[in-house]
Amino acid sequence: MKAFDFKGKKVLVRVDFNVPLSKTYEITDDTRIRMSLPTIMLILKGGGAVILMSHLGRPLKEKLLPDGTPDKEQFTLRHVVAHLEKLTGHLVHFAKDCVGPVAEDAAARLLMGEILLLENTRFHAGEEKGDTKLAEQMAKLGDIYINDAFGSAHRAHASTAIIAKYFPEDKRGFGLLMEQEVKNGLHILHHAEKPVMAVLGGAKVSDKIALIQNLMARTDTIAIGGAMAFTFLKAQGGTIGNSLVEDDKLELAREIIKQAEETNTKLLLPTDAIVANAFSADADHKVSPADHIDAGWMGLDIGPETARMFSDAIAQHKTLVWNGPMGVFEMAPYANGTLAIARAIATQTRAGAYSLVGGGDSVAAVMQSGVADDISFISTGGGALLELLEGKELPGVAAIEHGAKGRR
Repeated sequence: MKAFDFKGKKVLVRVDFNVPLSKTYEITDDTRIRMSLPTIMLILKGGGAVILMSHLGRPLKEKLLPDGTPDKEQFTLRHVVAHLEKLTGHLVHFAKDCVGPVAEDAAARLLMGEILLLENTRFHAGEEKGDTKLAEQMAKLGDIYINDAFGSAHRAHASTAIIAKYFPEDKRGFGLLMEQEVKNGLHILHHAEKPVMAVLGGAKVSDKIALIQNLMARTDTIAIGGAMAFTFLKAQGGTIGNSLVEDDKLELAREIIKQAEETNTKLLLPTDAIVANAFSADADHKVSPADHIDAGWMGLDIGPETARMFSDAIAQHKTLVWNGPMGVFEMAPYANGTLAIARAIATQTRAGAYSLVGGGDSVAAVMQSGVADDISFISTGGGALLELLEGKELPGVAAIEHGAKGRR
């Protein structure tokens, strides 16, 4: 991106402003917006004008009004304008559409050094369908296209991948955030200093199958926490009470355990868990052996012994990648395991290790622990990071490199 001459150019930038909002539409976590600032400010300092496009939520799927139209009050990007003005120190113009006369008129009026934010791209059904006509309309708005939305890079949507083919190779590129995201993801896959450890959590084994299998040949240790661990524990003959489990993935779990043995990868599973008699922060809870949980109780976090075991293992590795919480992190009684992992990774990073953390809850834990500055790289991507680490080609990346829509 630094090779572009932005002077006198209107630069169409696909950002990821899909930020969480409170019931009164206040931004509760502005990480994704702040991560886009270097790209925005570089263009402005280079004498260009910035036209921002993004999605927010899934307005055509999450909540439709009685007449079948999206709830534009809930999903409008206008909610972001005031905060973006505060962060950039610039007036932010807003267009009530991302294509058509309204958007084209707003773009035409935009002066160099100014910012224009377009309305939610997902108000148009063609966005998620990768509609070429919609992408072509979007492309009319700018002289240069920059994709800085890593969080959406695994989608072949109109604004993330299809649009790139309407710009010549010297007029399309990666933003500074996208560049760093891809660089750090590929570092884990191809240039990681050994020994390498992955800490994986979350609810379902099925969400992480490809990731586990791809990392198996690249890591020395894989620690598995979160609800997905109970599928592995049951596959080994453990009793897990009412804990979340994917019974149709038990054989797969056994295959992964066997694969770990064959590749000489150390696979760490919880030895104890914080269990509760209901899925609630107010439920009775206690420490239990992870593979001997009483009937009527469910595992909602790794236990203190497991947290120490995982932390001790982290301290023995030079490269660390973490994706997914160790428990129901949003409930205070079950957040300790996740927070312990955040602190352990930060400590080892300060000691010279390289660390990459990605996934909403993992990033939230790092922020809550106050150790964000000690992590080598914090990814804004969830699904995009997973697919990159799975070794898949991301459409949003392929589109910039080849001008095509990529894999999907």
